[in-house]
Amino acid sequence: MKRWILAGVFAAAALTTASAQEKPAPPEKPAQTSPGSVRKQPLKVQFVLARYQGEKRLSSMPYTLGVLSDGGRTSMRLGIAVPVATGPGANVSTYSYRDVGTNIDCSASDQGNGHYQLVVTISDSSIHSDAGEKEAKFVRDVPVFRNFNSTFTMLLRDGQTMQYASVTDPVSGEVTKVDVTLNLAK
Repeated sequence: MKRWILAGVFAAAALTTASAQEKPAPPEKPAQTSPGSVRKQPLKVQFVLARYQGEKRLSSMPYTLGVLSDGGRTSMRLGIAVPVATGPGANVSTYSYRDVGTNIDCSASDQGNGHYQLVVTISDSSIHSDAGEKEAKFVRDVPVFRNFNSTFTMLLRDGQTMQYASVTDPVSGEVTKVDVTLNLAK
C-alpha cells in the first residue's frame, strides 16, 4: 500500500511539473526608452560621385553604406597605392607610394519627425590623366594627382536625395557632383 501512495505522490509531482512547463510564459513588456535616449534605426546611405566635362558625363561612382542613426561613425576606404619615382639612381630608381582612391566617413542621428542628420566627410583622389593643353605646364611622365576633400552636414528624410556639391576642377574644367540619398534599411 505504501508503494501505491508513493507512486501516486510521484505521479502528482510529475503532472504538476509538466503542467507548469506547458504554460506559456507571460509576454515580455517592451523596453521603455527614457527621454533623451538614442534610437538605433538602420539606414542605407548612397553617395554618387559623378564627373562631367560640360554636359558629358565622364564617370559615375556609387558607394552605399549602412549607418545606424545612433551617432556612431561608419567608414569606407577604397583605393590603391601608386608608386611614384622619387629619384634616379645609378641603374635603380627609388619610389615612394601615394594612396589614390575614395574615403567616406558618415554618421547619422535621428532628429525626429522622420528626419536624419548626416555628417559626412569625403576624400577622393585620382591620377589626372586628361591630356589637355592645360597639362602641358606639368613635367612629362610624372603623375599629377587630383584631390577632392569635403566635410558637410545635411538633413534628409527617407527616400530623399540631395546634391551636396558641384565643384569645378581649376586645371581640367571637369565638374564633380556629389549626390546623397537616404533610405531606411528594410
